[in-house]
Amino acid sequence: MELANLSVLLVWGAATALAIGFIAFAVDLSRLSGAKVDARDAARSRQKVAVGAGVEDAPVDAPVDDAGPAAPVSRKLAGIGMSVTWLAAALLLIAIVLRGIAAGRTPWANMYEFALVGTFVAVAVFVGVNTRRDVRFLGAFVAGLGVLFLVLAQEKFFVAAMGVQPALQKYWLVLHVGVAIVATGIFTVAFVTSVLQLLRDARDNGSAMLGSRHWGWLDHTATPGALESLSFRLNSVAFVLWTFTLIGGAIWAEDAWGRYWGWDPKEVWSFIVWVVYAAYLHARTTRGWSGSRAAWFVVAGYACVLFNFTGVNLIFNGKHSYSGL
Repeated sequence: MELANLSVLLVWGAATALAIGFIAFAVDLSRLSGAKVDARDAARSRQKVAVGAGVEDAPVDAPVDDAGPAAPVSRKLAGIGMSVTWLAAALLLIAIVLRGIAAGRTPWANMYEFALVGTFVAVAVFVGVNTRRDVRFLGAFVAGLGVLFLVLAQEKFFVAAMGVQPALQKYWLVLHVGVAIVATGIFTVAFVTSVLQLLRDARDNGSAMLGSRHWGWLDHTATPGALESLSFRLNSVAFVLWTFTLIGGAIWAEDAWGRYWGWDPKEVWSFIVWVVYAAYLHARTTRGWSGSRAAWFVVAGYACVLFNFTGVNLIFNGKHSYSGL
């Protein structure tokens, strides 16, 4: 029990680190936005002064970029955000390992553990992608979701560390459920990316709601095309893993219950998730769907993922009712 209690403390430590990271990333974006607005205001002031002085070729409505780039803004807060996010990932990994040792099995047999490992994967995917390209603009959203998931896990999904029923004491628990969790973590980061894509699209298309200075931070994210490309790549990887989840689950079901498919609520919704993401990938690659239509497809798919994890476990009764609640 000491290891289990230490695991709980480490989870709270990871949640705290992610909360600090969320604040650092959010303030960083706010400072970037404020710097651009200040540069725009200063440029307009100079243009008005030039016009008043009779200087030619100084239209008042010239774009801000015509006045030259704004002074560089320190990204120290973004660096702090990345550092504490790495710390959160490390604390969460240790917490998961200790939970597994305390329970004497792989630590993903119930909703509490699924939430912990899924959050770890999402954070790990974020920091991993950031080592190849600068995606710190995703940090506030990944860290924010991470805090939400961990707090929900601790407050609503927590169950004591213990063994599992004999039917689950198979290597398929490691493969089937483990791969499903990894896919869910990747789906999470792809969802965040698509939401940012929708916001950028709306802003670039002149949305009055997103036109105020409070949304200026969107200028410091990637372009909608780059966000869509990143989301597509992440979803492609997660879809392959989810396909293996379905196949592995069918094989395990035949071994445990003597049938490959039984219309269990979890089986049905896992298949629905697969169909939605298959339709998204098909529409984007062969039908030319792109932009907001593709992004909304991703949002719909992730909504199905969340319902598969929460609603199916808490509302329906079936052989996959592993919430432990």
